[in-house]
Amino acid sequence: MDHCVFIQTNHKQIVGALVAEYALRRNSQNNDKFDVRIVNTNDYPFFKAREGQLYLRDGVKRTWLNDDLQSFTPTRFMPPELMGYKGRAVVIDPDIFAIADIWELLSRDMQGKAIMCRPRSGTKGIIDRCLASSVMLLDCEKLPHWKVEESFNEMFEFKRDYMPWICLRMEDRDTIGLFENVWNDFDKLTPETKMLHVTRRKTQPWKAGLPIDWRPAERFRLFPPVAWAMRARRKIFGEYGLLGKYKEHPDTNQTHLFFGLLKECLEKGIVTEDMLREEMKHNHVRHDAFEVLERTPDLAPPGHSPLNLSAA
Repeated sequence: MDHCVFIQTNHKQIVGALVAEYALRRNSQNNDKFDVRIVNTNDYPFFKAREGQLYLRDGVKRTWLNDDLQSFTPTRFMPPELMGYKGRAVVIDPDIFAIADIWELLSRDMQGKAIMCRPRSGTKGIIDRCLASSVMLLDCEKLPHWKVEESFNEMFEFKRDYMPWICLRMEDRDTIGLFENVWNDFDKLTPETKMLHVTRRKTQPWKAGLPIDWRPAERFRLFPPVAWAMRARRKIFGEYGLLGKYKEHPDTNQTHLFFGLLKECLEKGIVTEDMLREEMKHNHVRHDAFEVLERTPDLAPPGHSPLNLSAA
């Protein structure tokens, strides 16, 4: 099929990826027109081959850890290769949940662009001119230079910096178009939201109460002493030392959306209770997940705003 949605993940975010796949199918009336594929870093040996080696990230040499929460991000650039450099692809992170019909994005007029996405928010978007590669619409034929294993290895040869790569700053800006922010809504759920991105890692709803297992940035251009403190923390206390625990998401509607989708996944056997308990044991899913599921209201039927929860 010449249209596909790719969900990137690693072993830590597999439940999120399965829920994301279900949300895509649940909320589309055009399921016969596109495929959905989960891209798991475990299936690509070149990730494991670099375990523990230094790579370049925002001008700083860091240690590559496949166990990091976001070790999957280089797979954002795999769809053109996996599609044989033909057709259309949308690639999303495993913490992004469709509310609208994804076919609306997959089939839109790209006006000759190779990539469509949205800007990053905050200082990353303004100062660093960073574009959000967490959701991209891709014309695969126009991206023959995307060869992920080769590009990934260049980070360890210090020829390629992770941040310009992930921010799409290495692409010709004239080949990139922008779509509406609602296709990648950062921690904002409104009646206009088409895809919710639970992008603040510390408040991902399925992680609340667990120890933090992602590594913060170590470069802060606006106030460099913060970066010095973060580097000192890592050297003294380890990669995740003193980072604390995941918090509850401040928007209960977003928690209800995720757990409402997860509840339907359990009912349909997409996620099993045994799998969920195993993920809880490995600290990939919050330990009170079943209690949260019990008090989560049913979602509104497809085609209705998820804010119209049945308990509302």
